[in-house]
Amino acid sequence: MLIKSKKDTFNLDLCKTPFKQFLGLMFRFPKNDGLLFEFKKEEPVSLHMLFVFIKIDIVYLDKDKKTIKILKRVKPFTPYIKATKCKYILELKDSKNLYIGEKLNF
Repeated sequence: MLIKSKKDTFNLDLCKTPFKQFLGLMFRFPKNDGLLFEFKKEEPVSLHMLFVFIKIDIVYLDKDKKTIKILKRVKPFTPYIKATKCKYILELKDSKNLYIGEKLNF
């Protein structure tokens, strides 16, 4: 799935089911730019980096697909990342030029 910002385009795999969301990047490396998690509604979501072997950027989006939080270079095996209320999450190798408040198209 292609996601476009003002300056960049990301090719992401979609994780829509609870099982795919649970697995995320555990035990694997992203084949393209990363993953897109889509939830049924905006809700608080906490994450972990257990069994993720690379540093990634985590981008939280609201229901309007605007960035509300960006975590850069999150270390592998981080046990807990505090919950943030969101509708979408991007797990990216590199969030490049994304900024808070930017609306993404997908």
